[in-house]
Amino acid sequence: MSNQEASPAGIPVYRHEAKDREIDFAAGDEQAIQRITAHVEQHIGPVANVFHEIISDLVHIDILFVPPTPQRNYYTLVTCGMSNRPMTVPEGAENFRYAELMLCLPPSWPMSEEAFRDEEHYWPVRMLKTLARLPHEYDTWLYHAHTIPNGDPARPYARNTKLAGMLVELPTLVNDPHAFFTLNMEADKDVHFFTLVPLYAEEMNLKLAQGTEPLLEKLAQAGVNEIVQLDRKNVAKKKLFGLF
Repeated sequence: MSNQEASPAGIPVYRHEAKDREIDFAAGDEQAIQRITAHVEQHIGPVANVFHEIISDLVHIDILFVPPTPQRNYYTLVTCGMSNRPMTVPEGAENFRYAELMLCLPPSWPMSEEAFRDEEHYWPVRMLKTLARLPHEYDTWLYHAHTIPNGDPARPYARNTKLAGMLVELPTLVNDPHAFFTLNMEADKDVHFFTLVPLYAEEMNLKLAQGTEPLLEKLAQAGVNEIVQLDRKNVAKKKLFGLF
């Protein structure tokens, strides 16, 4: 269940309340897995590993891993299964009921099963799975320029970073962003692939106070993209000169 408010800039703010319900067990759709995997391999690169869910609620979410290459020197993680159910979209946005999510990690990121026992290494995977399930759990949707804080108030994902939320954006770090964005699964089902850009709490507050465009402009000027940078510049903080 979601309650809608408005920020000072007039941006809708949704506050989600947990439902009191039993787990709704879900299985993977093998045909959809094959189509999404082929789409990722066509536009990004060979899928070297898949992080499978053992028990799934509402939708079965796997994470596809594409390893770094000399041309794309970063890991790419893509959800597979978020689009098994339609999101609850507003009137006029019916073409965007189905989505998957992606983000990228630097080549030095520890990726072993042992490393993932540490939340400092595992949080991007946990976050992808959580956000992929969020629209189905709260009868809402994710779309371009939406921001999702890590809790309310927003708190850092792990001890080694102050990043505390995500911005939903259009993909850029793929061979053909326009072609990758949409996968036609069936006659009435287009799956759209959005990328996630990690944000600081101050950056999300900037969007709420001033609107989406000021935030996007500052991120673009700083060269921020979907590659996780644990200690990157906070574009919402002004650098102070001199002594005060």
